[in-house]
Amino acid sequence: MLPSQTETYWRGGARIRGAVWLWLPTLSMMLATSISYADRNTLALLAPTILRETRLSAEQYGLLVSVFSIAYVIGNLIWGQVLDRVGVLWAMAAAVALWSAASASHAFASGFIGFATARCLLGLAEGATFPGAVRTVVQTLPASSRSRGIAVAYSGGSLGTLATPLVVIPIATQWGWRGAFWATGVVGAVWVLAWLLQGRRPELSAPPRPPSPGDKTGGGLRWTDRRLWRFMCICSTGALPVAFVLYAAPLYLANRLEMSQTDLGRVLWIPPLGAEVGLFFWAWVVDRLTARGGSLPAGRLFALLAVLSLPLAFTGWLGSLGLVLGALFLAMFVGGGFVIVGLAYGTTALPTANSGLVAGLASSSWAMLVAVTMPFFGRMFDQGRYTTAFAAAAGIPVLGFLAWWVLSRWSSPRRERCSIHKREGFCS
Repeated sequence: MLPSQTETYWRGGARIRGAVWLWLPTLSMMLATSISYADRNTLALLAPTILRETRLSAEQYGLLVSVFSIAYVIGNLIWGQVLDRVGVLWAMAAAVALWSAASASHAFASGFIGFATARCLLGLAEGATFPGAVRTVVQTLPASSRSRGIAVAYSGGSLGTLATPLVVIPIATQWGWRGAFWATGVVGAVWVLAWLLQGRRPELSAPPRPPSPGDKTGGGLRWTDRRLWRFMCICSTGALPVAFVLYAAPLYLANRLEMSQTDLGRVLWIPPLGAEVGLFFWAWVVDRLTARGGSLPAGRLFALLAVLSLPLAFTGWLGSLGLVLGALFLAMFVGGGFVIVGLAYGTTALPTANSGLVAGLASSSWAMLVAVTMPFFGRMFDQGRYTTAFAAAAGIPVLGFLAWWVLSRWSSPRRERCSIHKREGFCS
């Protein structure tokens, strides 16, 4: 090899190592979100066996789901503030250690109280998942790569949903459902050890710096700031179809298209793949639009995503499995777009020093809306009103965008309104 070739080779290797080192915390958070979704979905996957052995009813199982959801909302708010004050290294290590212990504790449960306690602790600890992901990306990646970083970190949720059946069910078959919960605890413990090995990185080990007086996004969150309410509104409503598709698709395909459990297992990976693709596509769009200091046209992007949400309304009239799966894929793809654009807007319009809490508020508002609306969707499905349910799910992002736009017109004095709208894509 010639000297010039050798020099080029080592420079290329150094660039690759530098890129890996730069993105390592984000990739670690992708694994954390994967573990989080694996832990929370293990009970659902093993529910038929667990309910039969422990003699729990379906109603009690539904209450366990509610316990987790309520605890998860509270956990998002708590961990969002902890991450902003303590930093991501020790906060995420503590959170993953706690939720791994909570997941393993399911193995000791034998009745409703035991499972409810384990689900409550799991929800509280897993509230750190997405606030920690956003906080890590903001602290370790340059602004030009943050949307892609959030996409990578959040993609672990879809990956965990896809991989859990392939891993958990064989373990449960071999060692029983209690062994499956023990395995989830071990995986989380391994992650904690690997995460702490990155402790010498100053951007991870040092606590977040307080905002400087000249920082336009500093000063802390204020509940009277309408930008905060706009952010929570667009994040919760825009991503609602993601939850709707995940919970409703199996029921619709089984009841309306008469698919068996085996057939469902062959196709239900397709809708979550839409969310995975959407996260990375819209992250690429946002990073391209904001490259070299460009402003984010949030208003136009939200309007586009709201329009793209509408095809979900016609799913109930589709008779072809391929068309139904395509509509569900598109809905998840658009939901991923709302997540990325919403967080890009929130982490720029709201205080950077509170990015962990900002992400926690987004996740909490979404979880609360899901908790409120899913019983109504379930009742529609029980009554066979599938077309109404799909139309309602498709209309919620549109209503959310209209509310976001109205709040934007009221968020500032008339003199400042046009400048704000220009930055957000409404004024030319």
